[in-house]
Formats: sequence, C-alpha cells, structure tokens
Amino acid sequence: MGDDSEWMKLPIDQKCEHKLWKARLNGYEEALKLFQRIEDEKSPEWGKYLGLIKKFVTDSNAVAQLKGLEAALAFVENAHVAGKTTGEVVSGVVTKVFNQPKARAKELGMDICLMYIEIEKAEVVQDELLKGLDNKNPKIVVACIETLRKALSDFGSKTVTLKPVVKVLAKQFESREKAVRDEAKLLAVEIYKWIRDALRPPLQSINSVQLKELEEEWVKLPSSPPKQTRFLRSQQDLKAKFEQQQAQGGEQSDGEDEEETAVAVDPYELLEPVEILSKMPKDFYEKIEAKKWQERKEALEAIEALTKNPKLENGDYGDLVRALKKVVGKDANVMLVSMSAKCLAGLAAGLRKKFGTYAGQVVPTILEKFKEKKPQVVQSLQEAIDAIFLTTTLQNLSEDVLAVMDNKNPSIKQQASLFLARSFRHCTQATLPKSVLKPLCAALIKQVNDSAPEVRDAAFEALGTAMKVVGEKAVNPFLTDLDKLKLDKIKECADKVELPGGRKGAGGGGAAVEKKPAAKAAPPSEAPSKSSGPPKKSQTAAASKVSAGPPKKGKAASAAGGKTKKTSDSKDFTETELSVEACEDLAAGVLPASCLQQLDSANWKERLASMEDFQRAVETMDRAVMPCQALVKMLAKKPGWKETNFQVMQMKLHIVALIAQRGQFSKTSAFVVLDGLVDKVGDVKCGGNAKEGLTAIGEACSLPWTAEQVVSMAFAQKNPKNQAEALNWLANAMKEFGFAGINVKAFINNVKTALGATNPAVRTAAITLLGVMYLYMGAPLRMFFEDEKPALLVQIDAEFEKMQGQSPPAPIRATKKTAADEEEDEGEEHDEDGGGAGGKDIMDLLPRTDISDKITADLVSKIGDKNWKIRKEGLDEAAAIISEAKFITANVGELPLALKGRLNDSNKILVQQSLTILQQLAAAMGPGLKQHVKALGFPVITVLGDSKANVRMAAMTTLQAWVEQTGMKDWLEGEDLSEELKRENPFLRQEVLGWLAEKLPTLRTVPGDLMLCIPQLYACLEDRNGDVRKKAQDALPTFMMHLGYDKMNKATGKLKPSSKDQVVAMLEKARAVMPAKPAAPAKTGGKGSAEASRSASASRSAAASEDVADSKPEVKKIRGGGVAGKKGPAGKKPAAKGMKEDEDKSGPIFILIPNAKEQRIKEEKQLKILKWNFITPRDEYVEQLKTQMSTCIAKWLQDELFHFDFQRHVKAIGVMIERLESETEATISCLDLILKWFSLRFFDTNTTVLMKVLEYLKLLFTMLNRENYHLTEYEATSFVPYLILKVGESKDVVRKDVRAILAMLCKVYPASKVFPFLMEGTKSKNSKQRSECLEELGCLIDGYGMNVCQPTPAKSLKEIAVHIGDRDTSVRNAALNTVVAVYNACGDQVYKLIGNLSEKDLSMLEERIKRSAKKTPAAPAKQSTTEKPQREHPTHPNATFLRKPAQEDPNKLNQARQNAHHSEPSHPSIPKEFQLDLDMIEKDQSQVCELPDLVQHKLDELLEPIMIPKPKIRSVSPHFDDLHNSTASTINFVISQVASGDINTSIQALAQIDEVLRQEDKADVMSGHIDQLLIATIMQLRLINSTHLADDRMDKKDIIKLYSCIMGNMLSLFSMEALAREASMGVLKDLMHGLITLMLDTRMEDVEDGTQVIRSVNLLVIRVLENSDQTNIISALLVLLQDTLVSTAGSPKVSELVMKCLWRIIRFLPETINNINLDRILLDVHNFMKVFPKEKLKQLKSDVPHRTLKTLLHTLCKLTGAKILDHLSMIENRNESELEAHLRRVVKHSGNLSGMKGDRGNEKMGLRTDDRMSKAKVSDILSEIFKKIGSKENTKEGLTELYEYKQKYSDADLEPFLKNTSQFFQSYVERGLRMIESEREGKTRIQTSAVIPQHGSDSGLSGSNEELKPAVYYERLKILRQRQGLENTSRQQGVGGSDDEPQQRPAISSLLSSKPSVASSTDMLHSKLSQLKESRELYQQEHNSPTHARSASPATNLDDLKKRLERIKSNRQ
Repeated sequence: MGDDSEWMKLPIDQKCEHKLWKARLNGYEEALKLFQRIEDEKSPEWGKYLGLIKKFVTDSNAVAQLKGLEAALAFVENAHVAGKTTGEVVSGVVTKVFNQPKARAKELGMDICLMYIEIEKAEVVQDELLKGLDNKNPKIVVACIETLRKALSDFGSKTVTLKPVVKVLAKQFESREKAVRDEAKLLAVEIYKWIRDALRPPLQSINSVQLKELEEEWVKLPSSPPKQTRFLRSQQDLKAKFEQQQAQGGEQSDGEDEEETAVAVDPYELLEPVEILSKMPKDFYEKIEAKKWQERKEALEAIEALTKNPKLENGDYGDLVRALKKVVGKDANVMLVSMSAKCLAGLAAGLRKKFGTYAGQVVPTILEKFKEKKPQVVQSLQEAIDAIFLTTTLQNLSEDVLAVMDNKNPSIKQQASLFLARSFRHCTQATLPKSVLKPLCAALIKQVNDSAPEVRDAAFEALGTAMKVVGEKAVNPFLTDLDKLKLDKIKECADKVELPGGRKGAGGGGAAVEKKPAAKAAPPSEAPSKSSGPPKKSQTAAASKVSAGPPKKGKAASAAGGKTKKTSDSKDFTETELSVEACEDLAAGVLPASCLQQLDSANWKERLASMEDFQRAVETMDRAVMPCQALVKMLAKKPGWKETNFQVMQMKLHIVALIAQRGQFSKTSAFVVLDGLVDKVGDVKCGGNAKEGLTAIGEACSLPWTAEQVVSMAFAQKNPKNQAEALNWLANAMKEFGFAGINVKAFINNVKTALGATNPAVRTAAITLLGVMYLYMGAPLRMFFEDEKPALLVQIDAEFEKMQGQSPPAPIRATKKTAADEEEDEGEEHDEDGGGAGGKDIMDLLPRTDISDKITADLVSKIGDKNWKIRKEGLDEAAAIISEAKFITANVGELPLALKGRLNDSNKILVQQSLTILQQLAAAMGPGLKQHVKALGFPVITVLGDSKANVRMAAMTTLQAWVEQTGMKDWLEGEDLSEELKRENPFLRQEVLGWLAEKLPTLRTVPGDLMLCIPQLYACLEDRNGDVRKKAQDALPTFMMHLGYDKMNKATGKLKPSSKDQVVAMLEKARAVMPAKPAAPAKTGGKGSAEASRSASASRSAAASEDVADSKPEVKKIRGGGVAGKKGPAGKKPAAKGMKEDEDKSGPIFILIPNAKEQRIKEEKQLKILKWNFITPRDEYVEQLKTQMSTCIAKWLQDELFHFDFQRHVKAIGVMIERLESETEATISCLDLILKWFSLRFFDTNTTVLMKVLEYLKLLFTMLNRENYHLTEYEATSFVPYLILKVGESKDVVRKDVRAILAMLCKVYPASKVFPFLMEGTKSKNSKQRSECLEELGCLIDGYGMNVCQPTPAKSLKEIAVHIGDRDTSVRNAALNTVVAVYNACGDQVYKLIGNLSEKDLSMLEERIKRSAKKTPAAPAKQSTTEKPQREHPTHPNATFLRKPAQEDPNKLNQARQNAHHSEPSHPSIPKEFQLDLDMIEKDQSQVCELPDLVQHKLDELLEPIMIPKPKIRSVSPHFDDLHNSTASTINFVISQVASGDINTSIQALAQIDEVLRQEDKADVMSGHIDQLLIATIMQLRLINSTHLADDRMDKKDIIKLYSCIMGNMLSLFSMEALAREASMGVLKDLMHGLITLMLDTRMEDVEDGTQVIRSVNLLVIRVLENSDQTNIISALLVLLQDTLVSTAGSPKVSELVMKCLWRIIRFLPETINNINLDRILLDVHNFMKVFPKEKLKQLKSDVPHRTLKTLLHTLCKLTGAKILDHLSMIENRNESELEAHLRRVVKHSGNLSGMKGDRGNEKMGLRTDDRMSKAKVSDILSEIFKKIGSKENTKEGLTELYEYKQKYSDADLEPFLKNTSQFFQSYVERGLRMIESEREGKTRIQTSAVIPQHGSDSGLSGSNEELKPAVYYERLKILRQRQGLENTSRQQGVGGSDDEPQQRPAISSLLSSKPSVASSTDMLHSKLSQLKESRELYQQEHNSPTHARSASPATNLDDLKKRLERIKSNRQ
C-alpha cells in the first residue's frame, strides 16, 4: 500500500503516464471527470494532455485502456485543441483498439473516430481508416470498414469523401475473410444510398456472384435519398433545422434536400483515368490511310476498343482526332464513318472538358457529314456531336452551326437544328446568353419558313426548347416577324420539352443554380388567368439575379416589379395594319366631326382650325382608348405630308409627336408617318417639329429601330438637306437616348454614302455623327472607314481627336415599354459576358473574310518544315494573308495547329514571329478568337517560361491582346491554367501570377475552376525563386476576393504542417488587403438602365474591350471618368473618409505632456509595463504602445498608425514629416513612442513603408542634432537594435539609408554606446548584416579612435577578428578592414589585441595591413582629393578603410582584388626585398600603351652613372630583346587587369589579348606569358563564381559578356598548340577545376544565354584536352581527381566530369603515347594510389574511379608492354608501391606485349632510366635534354627533365655537355635548376611548384666583374616583377648566377636534392602568403639563399631604387 499512497499524491497527468496500470487507471478516471468538468474549451488545462491522449487509447492494460478510451472521447469532444492529436490518436485506435476482443473497446474507438470527424477532422480520420484496410489483421480491417460505413451513414457523402473509399472497395471483396467481405458489402450498400448508379462502374471488376448479391440489396433500398443525421461543429444551423423537421414530421423541404443530394457525386469522378495513346497500334496512322477499307476498319476497331474506357488520361490527342476527322469527312465507306464517329464520341466522353480543344476542328466536319442519309451513320454522328458539345460551350460552336444553317441540303439544316434543340436542353440562362441566342434564333426563324417540312419541324423544336430554357421574355423579341400560328407551334413544342435533371420551365437555369429565389419569386406573381406569363417572367428575373451575382439585384427587382404588362405590350408592338375605313370609324369615335370634315379642306385656314381641334382632342384623350394608328392615318389623309401651308404642316407634325408621346404607339403607326417626317426634316420652318416627332417615335418604338428607318428613308431620297438634317437629328438623339441597342451596321453604309456626298453639309453632318458615335464606341469605329480617302480620314480623325477625353453625356430620354425591356436585357447580356460587349458588338458588325481556303496544306507544311528558313517563309505568308484580309472569321483551317508548333520552335526568332502573328490574329478575328483559346491561347502561356526576356515580353503582349478580345472567362475555365502553373518554371510562374494579379481584380465573377490553381499558388508561395514568391504573394489577395478566405484556408489542409503555417500566415495578411469586387453600374430601371448601359459601353470602348471594363470602379479606365466609374463603392469610401478627416486634422498631431516620458521610463524600470525587447513583436507590445500613444498623439493619427493597410502608414509618416519642424518640442516629448513605433515598422516587409520610415528618421535625427538633443538610454535601447536589423536588408538603397542614419545617430548618442549594439549585430545569421555592422565598427574606430571599443578594445577586437575566417567574402573583407582601421589607430599593438588567429587568417590580415600601409603614403595627392567627398559621405568616413580606386565605383574593384589576394591565392612567388604594387598600377588612369617601360627607359635614367652593357652573345639567346622590349611589360600589365574585380576593365584586357592571339604573326609575343594569363583567368572565374553571380545588383548580361570574352580568349589560346603546350600542370589543374565548376553551376541556367556559355565551356575543355602538353594535362587530371575524391564538400559530379576527361585522353593515348613523359605520369598514379589504395577505391560510392585508373594503366601497358616497368624511376621505394605490383600483374596477364612502340617513344624522350644503362644511352638522353633546353618551345620541359635526371643519378657528369656552351647558357641552366629547387621547397605542402624557366634568353649578362652590378640589380628587379605577376613566371630565374658571389652558389647537383612534385596556382600563393608572416631578417636567417644573403652595398642601392620607384609611381598618379 505504501506504493499506492505514493502515486496517489501525483497530479493527474503524471498518473496517466505511470508505470503501474492501477495508477494509470486511476489517472484516466480522474482525467475523465476533469474533462467533463472543464467548461472553457480553450482552457490551458487541455494543453497538458495533448501528448498523452495517444497513450490513453493505446494502453497495454485492457482494463485501463477502456477507461482511457472514455477519457479520450471526453477530451476530443470538449477540448478546442483536440484536432492536433487526430492523426496519432486515430492511428492508435486503428492498430491497438480495433483488434481488442471487447466489443466495448471497439465501440469507444469508433466513437472517438466519429467525434474527430465532428470536430472537422474528417480527412485525417478517413486517411487513417483507409491505411487500416491494409492491415494484416482482419479484425482491424472489419472495424475500419464498419467505422467508414457508420461515418458515411451519420455525416453523409459531403463530409466523407467517397472517391478514395470507392477506389479500395473492390479490393475488399477479394478478401479471404468472410467477415471482411460481408462488411464490404454493407459499406457498398451504404455508399449506393448516397451516390446511386455512380457506384456501378468501379465495382464492375468484382466477382459476378457478389455483384448479383449487391444488385439484389440495392433494389431493396428506398428511392428517396438518405439524410445526414449527425452534423459537424460548423453545421449547427443545419442541425437545428434537422431537429425542427424531425419534430414536425420531416415533411417540409423534402424536394429541396433531394435536389441537394441528388447530384452529389459524378460517376466519372470515381473512375481512374486510362492512358490509351501508348496502347494505340504502332501502324495506326499508316493503316488509317490504307487503300483497302478492311485495313482502315482494323485500325478503327483498335481505337474504338480503347475509347470505350469511360475516363481517359489527358494527353496530346491532336493527331488521332485529325485522323478520325479525316475519315468522317472524306471516307467513302459509311460503316467506317460511323465507326470513326463512335471513336470521337468515346474520346469526347472520356476526356470531357479536355476534349474541348479539339471540338472546333471536328464539329464543322460532322455537321457537313449530316448530308448522309443512312440512319446508322446519322445516329453515330449525332452521338458524336452531342458528346463533343458537353466538352465545350454552345458559344464556341455557334459559328460552326450558323455556317451550315444556310446549306442547300435539307438534311444538314434539319440535323443542325436538332443538334441545337438537344444542346439547348443542357443550357441554362447563364450559359445561353442573348449574344449566342440572337443569331441562332435568326437562323432558326429562316428555317421555320423552309420548304422542307422536316427542316421546319426541327426549327420549331429548337426554338421551343430555347423558349423552355430561357423563358418567353428572352426569346419573344427575336420572334416578332412570325405569325400567331407559328408562335403557337413554338409554344406547343416548348410545353413538350422535358429538361434533364427535372428542371422546370423558363427559370430552369436559375433553379439549377439555386432553387430558393425562384421558389420565393414565383408565388407573388402567379395570376389565376395567365399562369404561363407572369410566373415565368418573375422566375426569369430571379434566375438572372442568381446567375449574374449581387450587382444585378436592383435590375432584377425592377424587372420583376415594374413590367407586368408584357403581354399587352407585345400585342401593341405587333399591331396589325387597319384599313382606311376602319381607321375613319375609330377616329370618328374620338375626334369632333368638324375636325374630320375640315382635314382635307381646300382652305388652309380651315385645315389649320381642324388641326387645332385635332390637337385639343389628342391632349385630352385617355392613353388607353387612343387609337394611334387611326389618328396618324387621318393626318396622312390627303393632302397629308404634301401640305403646302407651313403653319398647318407645323401643327400636323406637332400632333404626330403628341400621339407618339401620349398613346400606345406601334411600329405600324410609325411607318405611316415616318416618310412624311423625314421628308420635312430638312425644311427650314418645319424641320424642328419633324425632329420632335422623330424623337417622340424614338421614345415609343425604340431609338435603334427608328434610327434605322429614318436614315434609310433619308438616303432613299435625293434631297441633301434632308439627308444632312436626318444625320444631325440622329447625332443629337444618340446623346439624348444613349447608345444602347443601336445597330451600327444598319446605317453604316448610309454614313459612308454621306461621307462621299458632293454636298458639304451632308459630309459635315456625317462626320459630326461619327464624332458622337466615337464617344460611345471608341477606337473600333474607325475600322469601318479604313478604306476612305486620306483627306476624309484626316477630317474624321480630327473629329475623333476633339471627342478624345470627353465622356458621353448622361441619357435624358429612354425608350418606353418593350424597348426598355429589350435594352435592359441587352445590359444584362453584357454583364453576363463579363463586359466588353460594347466594343465587341462593334467587332461583330465588321465585315469579315473567311481565309480558311488560303490556309492550304502547302502553307501548313511550310510552317512545319525542318528548314527554319522555309518555316520563316511560311510564317511570313500567313502574316501577309491575315494583314491583307484585315478582319477574318474564326475559321482559319489548320493554321492554329501549325502556329502552335512554332511556339516551341528552337529558333527564338520564329517564336517571336509566331507571337506577332497571334497578336495580328487577335486584332483581325475579334471575339471569334474565343474558340481558339484552349488550342492556341495556352501554348502562348507556355512561352512565358522562356529563358529570354524579350520572348517572354512578346508572349505577354500577345496574351494581353488575346484577353482583350476573349475576356478572361475562357482562360480560367478548365484545368489548363493550373496545368501551366504546375510547370516548375520560375519565369512562367512569375509572369502568369503577375498577369492574374492584374486581371482578377477587374472581374466580377470567375469560373469555379479557378480553385484548381490554388495548390499551385501555394507551391509558388514557397518557390525557390524570390520573384515567384513575390508574385504569388501579390496574387493571393486577388484570388481571395473571388474564392473567399474560408475556401482558401480549407485548401491549406493538404499542405505539409510547416508549409501550412506559413501559407496561413500569408492568407491572413492577404485577407487584410483583399480588394473589393468591382461593383456593377447602379441601375434603377427606366432612365437608370439607359444611363448605366451608356456609361458601361463608354467604359468598354475606352478600355478597348477589356474583359470586364464596364465593371471597373477606377475612373482612369473610363474616358474622362464616366458615370459608372465614379459611382462604384470604391468611390464612396474615400469620400466618406475624407469628410471625417477634415473634421479633426487641423490640430497638432503630438500633444506635449510634461514629464510623461519620465513617467514611462520609471514604469518600465519598475516593470509595471513590458520592457521593449523582443525578437518579433507580439500583440501585447503593439497594444501597450497603442495605449501609451493614445494620451499624447492625435486620435486620427493613431488610427492611421495602427491601421492594417500599409498605405495608411505611408500617409501618416507623410504627415509626421510635414509637422516635424512645426512641432519639434512635442515630437521630442513623444520621441520614445515614435521610435518604438518605427521599430515595429522594421518588421514589415513592405519596401514603400520602409523607405518612408527611413526618410522620416533621417529628418528626425537631423532635427535632434540641430536641437542639441541627446537620446536617453531608454530611447536608444528600444530603437537602435531594431534599426541595426535593417542594415542587413537585401536592397542596397535601404542599407545605404540605414548606414546614413547610424552616422547621424552618433551625433545624438555616444559612439561608444552605439558600438556594443553594432557588436551584437555582428552575431546575426544574416551575412549582409554582419558585414555592414563590421564596416560600421571600422568607421567608428576610424572616426573616434580606440576609445569607442566597449567594454574593452581587447574583448571587442577578439570578437571582430573571429569574422576574418567567415565563410562569406564580404564579411571577411569587412572584418579585415575593421582590423586595419585599428592598426591605423594603434599600430602593431593590434596583434596583441586580436588574440590567437589561425595561420590562414593571420596571413590574410598581414597582407591587408601591408597593402593599406603602402597606400597611405603612396598617393598623397590623391588622398587629399578623395578625402573631402568621403567625409561628406556619412557611411564611409575613412580613405584607407575603403581604399576606393579612383576610376571605379567605391569598393568594387578592390573588393574583388582582395578576394583574389587572400582567398584564392594564385601567384607563385618567393618574397623579395620589395614588390611593385599592382593596385597602384590599376589605379592609373592612362591607357595600357602609355605604361612607361620600367625595364628599359626608367632604369637607364635612374642609374645614369652606370652603363648597362649590351649582351655580347646573341646567338645563344635570340629572345633577349624581348626582355628589354616594352611589349613584355605591356602584356604583363594587361594580364594583371584580366583578374580585375571590375567587369569592364577585365573585358577590355581580354579583348586586347584576344586581338593579339587572333593574329598568328603576333601571337608569338604571348609565348612565355601563358601560365600568367591562365592564372589571371582562373582568378577571374573564381571571382565571378563567388562574388558577381551572387550579387543581385550586378547586371547578369555583363557577367555573360565577361564569360564570353574569357571563353573566346581561351579557345583562341588553346587552338594554338605551341602556346597551349606552355601551360604548366598546376595551372592546368586549376583551369580544369574552374571550367568544370562553371559547367555544373546551376545558376547559369537561370541567366539568359547561360546555356550558350556552358556550350562554350564544353568546347574549351575539349580543346584543352587535345592541345595541352599531354603529360601535364594527364598529371593535372589525376591530381584533380584525387582532390575531388578527397573533398566531401564539392559536388560528386565534378569528379565524374574529371573522369570523363581522363577517358577522352585515354582514347587518344595510341596517338599521343610518344609525346608523354611516362615516368611523371606513373609517379602521379603512384601518389594517387597512396591516397586511394585499391581497397579504399572500392569503398567509394561509385566504382568509376577504380575502373578509370585500371583502364589508364591497362592502356599504357598495352601500348608500351613490359617496358613500362622501366618508367618507375621517380618513385621512391618502388618495391612497396601498389602501382608496381599492379603493373606487373597486368604485364604478366597480357603476355609478352609488343613494346616496340613504347621503346621508340622512350628513347625519343631520353628518359629511360635503367640501372644497367649504357654510356651511349646516357649520352643520348642528356644530349636530347640539352637540345630541349636550347629550343624555345621545350626549354621548360628540358630543364624539368634535367632536374629529375640529376636527382635520380646524382653522380651523373654534366660537364661534357656544358663545357662547349656559353657562359650565359651555363648560368641560365644553373639558375633554372635552382629555381625548380626553390619552388619545390615550399612549406605549405610536400608538393610544390612546377613552374620552370622557359627561355635561355634572359641569361645574356656579361661575366666580367667590373660591369656586373647594374646588371645584377637590373636582373633582380626583373625577377621581382615576375614574382608579382608583372612578368611571365616561366622566366623566373636565380639572380646570384654571376662571378661576384661564387661562395654562395651551390653546385648544380646540390640543387637537385628535393623531391619532384607539383602544386597548383593556389598552393603557390598560399606559400607566398605564409612566407610573408615572417620578417625579412628571420627569413634570411632560416633560408640561406643567394637571393637574400647580400652585401650591404647592393642592399643600399636597392633601397635607393625602391624610393625612386615610389617617387615615379606617385608622380604618375
């Protein structure tokens, strides 16, 4: 019991984890009580149990587990955080609970799963349960299936996603366990309840017996759909409703629910797509073209079988569709036509929307084929065209259908109409807008009057179906010309039509979308008598309201409420003509008898009196009884319109206007009077009244109709006055009525006639009319008049120019009655189309040419030709065809396909040309372009991923041109857009997202398919490319405005947890800045609708048919700011806000409260408030600041400062800047709060705000300095650390400003206190921040001395010095510069302060100190000039600190130089007394050619007393003059510039060298400079790689240019074998490494033309391998391979490429074996095998290195035979070498190979070193070596061989060979050998330099003592120059080689004691740097070298020389 009491005391959560089961049981019981007791679901108590719940359910003790399950269930039910545990707990339930024998455990487990579903975690639960189905334990499988069934039964198919369940269901029926099969059967029955027959296809694969059983079960199920009985937490409203229904007996809204659940699942969605393209017979395309019909039939049968798959994988079906189309169109065998049609139907059904791309190609062919009489064929064709219709829209097919409506063949017309009838059934009001319906109805009405009865019947059926779908109201306006009989027939057909899905009547479209509005709208308008009229009307209204979205509410309401007289209106509208007698009778009933009698009196006064009576009668007459037709006919009675008296005529015309205004005036009545009115319109006295009458008729019968009649009548006459005035009236009427509904085409020809009239008044009137039309139509209007004479065009353009910028006036009249309806519907149509209809109507009117016959097969094959020139010709022809036709129809034959192929042409010029043609096509085709969007539009989007910016720009221009014509809807429908975004191409993604971000805010509605792009959008938010991320963030709010936050938030559920958190945070931000949807123009019926439609069309024309321009609220989009633009909600907000702001912005923004700041400081000290210290600001900090600010900052400003919109912040800072001067004192009193607020802004990502913040801070600190204010500690600590964060900002401009502020800060806050903040900043992870902080520290030390270093200089310096070893170059440089600043302040003491540094870091530092020390005195003149501007620049106060080269941007060149000097050491060197300063030379402004020849002229001048003797023996050294020639020094200088950090300098230097290399006669001057040039090039490559490419500011084009120059240079160099062979092994190794690294650099792929560079590198590598010295290149590759395999840091691909190079060389070994020094190669192989013995090689991941080495050795053995064993001379302890053993094995294995070839080669080289070698052999070898030394090309190789030979045979006698040569030659040889020795003695590695002197020319010095000294110094200077890279390294030589120092010159043999070996250029520089560390004296003691142990006299001379040189240099500055 003691134990018990112990655990009894533990807290509950610890009991639950106790090892004793009793303790756990007790814990679970208490936890259960606790969980039921906690009322707050967000209580922190829940958090304690988050990690324990899984243990609750997986407890190993069965008793405890049961209680644990109960507790877990309570937790899930009550805890807010329970959702986080879903995955692990459900997984635990599946594996540890469902296998328990106790039923209670299983039951609780299921309850837990269902409870998780209730708390919205259905997806996770379902995933875990489906995983459970794969468990081997059948118990678990059964329980999982049962749980899934229960979940589906309770929550319904909307919560439980059925697709994955159905996918695995069939597999469960195959289980061996009966229990599993039975449970699967129950699940199948449950699923069937919800989705009915959709379940059948996926279960077809199961056993037939099981299927039969299922069928039996399914039949028993009730037909009514099941209902959800359990609800999610978010569905509580549904739950309440459900409970209420249960209480009332569940009878209400049954139908509604039925509707909801009936279409829950599409069977197609549950199917897996099948890939059929690869399964097609390989010979299909041959067979389908075969002459024998049986073969064609075979081909089609194979395809038919494949297309029977119900769901097909997406792919390129273009070729297949074309083949099938050809069979349908051209095959004579009807059976094959039928089969082909079935195949097309199968493809369309299997691909659904994805087939839409091909629909346009196939439909015209099928329609044409309907001429076929055979029923079987017709039926197949019908099935095919119906299936195709479902993949696209009627709008896309309408052009094709209309094209065949006039066909002579009645069968085609009949089938086209029947197709329309069937298609209409699938349409709704939304998908059958008026723009589509109007032309189709017009064509059908023609067919109603056709002679063939079957055509008439089909037309009636189609019209009836249309009427049923969209309602009578929508169709009636198109049926005005039909008589009553035909109208009745159409209505009869409409009644018979049954719509799919049980939709009813005219409101079908709306009902399908949302039933409730229709249901609610119907009852009030039902009338007992005419039930078919008003109810349909109101339903239509409601439906339109639904389909078009919120903006149309006003319109729909007015439509429903205000126009119930429709039926009577239409009777009036189609008034029948009355006879004269009938008219007289009617008139007699309403007019006085006297009036009628006097109408035709001969006396004009009587006629006038009659008119007065007439007028009075009309004025008093009631509208309802006014017989308009009778009255106007009375007026027209003789003399009628021929009235001669103008007074009577005026009266008559006025009466016409009255009748039209006051009566129900029909078009029939109008016809009676129009002729007369038009005849009088030009009359001087009566014209005004005539116009009044015309306007009244326009109001009564609609302006569009009246205008058409008036203009045609006017131009039927010859009277020019009437013509001019008719046009003037029309121009005015358009302004009064607006432009809505006007049929421009109807009178455009008359306007053209008027423009050509001889009468100037007519021409002027026509031009004025065009000006008014231009107000409404915009630019497209001019298209009609392109063909007019230029003079006339000038006038038209001048008129248009006048109208430019004006907005059309608001309409003051509106058409009454029916016309109003028509106009309103017209407006509605525009809205549904997504706007643009104004412009597009005009586009529709243009006469278009069909160019399909010009797109011949020949042209198409040209465009697809293999030869790009022919392809270009084809494209040129296509462009010419389009431009010639101007306006074309949508039918362009095979052109789209041909152009699509060119969009991915390898020739970018052709891609751009294709894009230009597509732009042409867009302009020429207009709205017809829509049908090509899928086929040709999306390939344009693909081009946006091109690497070339100009191609992308062209593609974007094309895309915009297309969208102008097509609107956005077609682009957003379907999966195509999301498929494009799936391509992981950063260019494509950023372009498309940028485009969407621009377009989406302009749309009012978007297709639901936009949701498919969301996963891609989220992927882009986390893309590697920063630009893509930026664009995705910009697009996020625009997606959200259409899809809503909730939908998008839900979509994050599928992301990884880490990604989800980031994306959700971004969604929150986007939610704050989400733009509002553009509002529709406000319409209020009657006048309002006319006004709105006018302004809408105005905005459309202005925006050049932009997608939804009519709905854009921005004023700028509407010419002059049309009404629509100014009335959107976006316009209202600013106005309201403005009023509020005016009220209270006048007062001060900061309020001065005495001691408030002190109080705040005190509170923070006493910890009453939070200390301002955080990594990222939390809400509590923001709230605290808000509270503190509220007392001392104006309320409105505070609102702005804490607003979520960043633009408000910018505005607020703007105000603060304005008031800074006027409210100085108050600003200082609130300074702490202001700085705190700004510190928050540093955490914003918006650059605009940041720049504004920095602008204010600069002004603020300037003001504080002026006021002599000093920051308090409190203010500084809450601001400076956050400011320093921004010093690491990626944008240069920000960093610059922050540095400026830091400099100002030191004036108001002690620099010594700023110092620790900066020190803290150097610890950041951001390398830019570290480097900038270090730079700033350097500036502080420079400006304020060592005292700023806090807490102590030593501590600070140690921390700073750590950064010298930083990975980042800029940080290293900054740290070095800072330490140099310290050195400048305190000298050598710096070494004590910085503490212990690594050898490498110390050497870098010393190098930097040396150079900075040298600079300061070297250029006193320059410093004085540069000092002043540097002081003014606050961020860089010190000249030595920055070391700016005079001719370049600050820091650029030197930064690069520094990198080259200390991180990539390259120059092999032995330190001399002094060195020339390359930096100083680089700063030289003058041209290279002006460089003084230091070697010759200057030294002669310096050493005047001593004459330099002329060389006496020219024969030995033919190149001695090179030394004295200025060419060498010029080349040295140019080469030094190749490695420059400034790109342009480097490019210029490379260009100069290239010029030399390209001229064969001059190329020789480069001889001897090759290593030097290569080293400089390698340095430059490294510099680009490490610095330039990483620098975002650097223009990548410059980098590519530099790369091109380097590659060109190297290719020229390595094309010349003589020069290429001079490259030494170490340099070749580094070069190859640099080139291979560049080839593998992925950054190059992102840079334009980067791939071109890679190709050049490839070519260069091949040249290097072929033309270099073969021994050197093999050695270099072996050493490089060794290095890359040892190094784990680099990419494994480097070693792969090195090996590829080796394989290439091995391939050419048979040709090159005679030129190879085998001894050296075998030594390298030996060294390689020492590092990588055979065993170690085999352990590598790849066996390729092992195979490569084996192949190399095997090839060498094969070529040289057993003699190869004689070439191991350079290997020490060869018996222990693994290599020798290997070679012996190979030789033995391969038998006695013929070694003759090798023998010859070895003898040729004179390197055979057998111990028993004969004297003759020795003599041969040595003479061969000396020959080489004497020749120009091989001198280096000869010296190396001599050195190696002497080392091996130290007793060899060279005397016989040397005694006959000159003194010069002997000293040259000695010096050369000594050089090799000294270079091979480098400290850094065992391997040292292999750079060997090349020419014997430099040794031509006199041997006599007297003349010697100047020559010695001359020579020494020369060598010093070589050491520093100013002379070719290969000319390096000893300087002690003369008679005055015999005691110091060791014998040649002693020079040959070091080991032969190699080193890279890097090692050489490393060696130099490490040697610099020691002082010169120490160096001389350690190395007793002739170069250093000199008499005092030369040393003095040298010092003198040095001073003079310094003087020369400073003069040259």
